[in-house]
Parts: sequence; structure tokens; C-alpha cells
Amino acid sequence: MSMNLVVLLYLIASVCFIQALKGLSHPTTSIRGNVFGMTGMAIAILTTAALIVETAGGQARGMVYVLAGLVVGGGVGAYMAKKVEMTKMPELVAFMHSMIGLAAVCIAVAVVAEPWAFGIVARGEGIPGGNRIELALGAFIGAVTFSGSVIAFGKLSGKYKFRLFQGAPVTFAGQHKLNLALGLATAFFIFGFWHSQSWIDIVLVIALGFILGVLIIIPIGGADMPVVVSMLNSYSGWAAAATGFMLSNDLLIVTGALVGSSGAILSYIMCQAMNRNFISVIAGGFGSGAGAPAAKGAAAEPQGEAVPISAAETAELLRDAKSVVIVPGYGMAVAQAQHTVNEITRTLRDKGVNVRFAIHPVAGRMPGHMNVLLAEAKVPYDIVMEMDEINDDFPDTDVAMVIGANDIVNPAAQDDPTSPIAGMPVLEVWKAKNSVVMKRSMASGYAGVDNPLFYKDNNRMLFGDAKKMLDEVLGALKA
Repeated sequence: MSMNLVVLLYLIASVCFIQALKGLSHPTTSIRGNVFGMTGMAIAILTTAALIVETAGGQARGMVYVLAGLVVGGGVGAYMAKKVEMTKMPELVAFMHSMIGLAAVCIAVAVVAEPWAFGIVARGEGIPGGNRIELALGAFIGAVTFSGSVIAFGKLSGKYKFRLFQGAPVTFAGQHKLNLALGLATAFFIFGFWHSQSWIDIVLVIALGFILGVLIIIPIGGADMPVVVSMLNSYSGWAAAATGFMLSNDLLIVTGALVGSSGAILSYIMCQAMNRNFISVIAGGFGSGAGAPAAKGAAAEPQGEAVPISAAETAELLRDAKSVVIVPGYGMAVAQAQHTVNEITRTLRDKGVNVRFAIHPVAGRMPGHMNVLLAEAKVPYDIVMEMDEINDDFPDTDVAMVIGANDIVNPAAQDDPTSPIAGMPVLEVWKAKNSVVMKRSMASGYAGVDNPLFYKDNNRMLFGDAKKMLDEVLGALKA
């Protein structure tokens, strides 16, 4: 295989990845985007596999390693794709990011051990200074991505008792100063590796990366986890790009830059939607202020009595309404209620009710979580609105129906400057003539913040499993 052919195939794969990003930017073209992405990845993998086998001189051992990697990796990926539930997609994404970071670390270690095997230098020669910097940066970013993704995985799953995996922020005095000190130490050891190519320096760079990855993510609260997923996505891309520079692999450079830049842009957009500082996000520890536990906030305390409502009464409210806005949240994902929600939507629209969906940028556990669920249930794209498009319409809405969401509809974000979510833009459902919040209990949301919405005079609480209660609402509507 000539290098000209390899470069051409890598270029085709890069174009496929660019088309994949373009297609995934809208639900109507997302299938085409996925096809482009899979095609590009297939070209990249097969080209690289062929190149590895040829470099190995066609030796059986080299081909066995390549085939084993393809079979094991492909098998695990296929199994996970088939078995993973929609509610577990955020954890799956965090797991994938951790694997990319770990791969960058492993490649860096392998290059330091045998640089001639990667075509960087002849046997017995040292690694050039520029390559050392690229190698150390790739290893460091990969280590941060790996350990940070492991912590994010634990926080997203919500089922581990270990303190670092809890949704609440983990903070301590001098946290940011410690991060700064570790960052400066990392820069010192990167300089040391550039100067002497010492194993001690690169090992310390990787170790500090693992530690910083943990320290960056643990102070981030549950409400900010969707931004964390996006941020780690960006980190994994830059780790891949640094590895590409180190190996002189054009495809890795292009792909890593695409992932890194798109993740950074998405993080910026989400920071704007949450009133977060973008630089603070990249640096980590933005979930609870400046490293001190956030005050609970007086305005977030119960300000009245929550009034329950039955499924039949909810159906009556919906039947009499002219305008309905549905706000989906993680509770809808857990209950797998999106198909019933679509049935209710079709029933109400057949009766002449104007039904729309309000999607907060960080609803669920990762960017676009609710959009994917609604698309799976075949909810029409034209009635799914972003927060900025629909927030001003709540005063003219007869019924706002909140399904398993909490923090994204919390008025404390506007009314209580001491709240951990103060300043975060939220869906103003309390301005509707009536609001119905569906929850299993009165427990606080993922951010651990009480919600005054539950006690407002125009709000009613529909308690129970979302799927079961929505089935009852649908039955009452059809009756």
C-alpha cells in the first residue's frame, strides 16, 4: 500500500467525519450523519489495520494482533450498543471518553519505550524535542480525560455510595490553589521531559494528569454534569490531536481537532445557557462557586403546601386547554414514557390543542438527551422548541406539564441569589396559568436544591411513576 493511497483514504475518512458533524446538527439529517460517521470510521480502521500489517512485514503475529483488536473492540461496541438503555447513554459516553484518554496515555508510554517502532526515529536515536512536547501534552490530556471521565461516570450513574461519585459537589479549602500548584508542577515535568526524555518525568506528568482529572470534576455539581460530558468530549479530541501530531498521523490530527473544537463550541453554548463562565468550565470546578460549599438559600425552602392532583384531573386540565407546553426531564427517560407522551400529544392535537415541547439545553444527563428520546418516539420536530424560543410564551400557556424535570424549572435560579443554581436560565413554567409537575416524590433534583415551584398556587403535583400516570392520563383523555 503506497503512502499516497493511505493519505487519500485518510482524506476521504476526514471528509466523512465533517459530513457526519454537519448531518448530526439537525434531527432530520441525523441518520445521514451517522451513516457518514460509520463510513469514515470503517475506512480509517481498515486503512490503519492494513498499514499495520504491511509495516509488520505480513508476519502472522502482527495480523493476529490487528484482528484480535478489531474483533474484541467491535464485539464490545456491538454488545454495548445493543444492550445500553437510553437512560444509560450519558454513562456510556463518559466511558467512551475515558477509553480515548487511556488510549492516548498507552500510546505515549509505548512511544517512549520504542520510538523507532512508530517511525519517529531510527533505532537507538532519541525522540526529537518537538515530538517530546507533543507526546507529553497528549499523555497529560489523556490522563486528565480518563480519570475525569471515570468520576463523571460515577456521578452520572448515581448508584455508587463512594463520596467522589455522589452528585453533590466535593469541595475543600484551598482546592483551586492545589489545582494551580499541580498544573505548574506538570509544566515543570513536561519541560524536564523535553530536556532529558526521562522516564521519571513522563510518569510524573501522567500521574499528575490522573490526579488533576479527579480534582477538576469532583467539585462540579449534578446540575452541571451535561456540561462536563461536553467538556470531556472536547478533552478527548485534543488528546487524540496531540497523539496525531506525535505520530505524524493526519487523520488523527483532523479527527481530534474536529472533536475537540466541536466539544468546546458545545460547551460554550451550554455555558451561555447556564450562565456559567466558559474559562471556569475548561479549568474545572465550576459547579459550586469558588471551592466552598454552596449555601442552600432561603428562597429555595418550602414556601407553602404542595397540592396533589389525580391523573383524571390532569386529563381534564389538558382537555380544556388551548395551549399546552410539555417539559421533559430525566424522569421521563427513567420511566421510558416518551412513547406515551407522544400518544398524548397526538390525542390533544387531534382535539385542536396547540401542544409544544420545551427543551432546556441541559435537560437530562447529557446534551441533546431529551431530543433523542422524543425523536425515538417520533414526536414531530417542528413542535420541539428550545428554551429561548418558548420561554416568553409561558404567560399565554394554559397548562405547562413537567415530566420528571426539576432543576431546569426551578424559580430559585432567578429569585434566590444564594442558591447553587443562581443565575442559571430556566424554563419559566410557573408563569403559565396552570402547571402540573410529575414526580415520584417531593425529593430534590439532581443538583440537590429544593424547588419552590412545587408550592406555588397555580401548581399541582402528580405523584407516581411517569409511565403509569401518563398511561392513566391518556386513558382518561381517550375516554
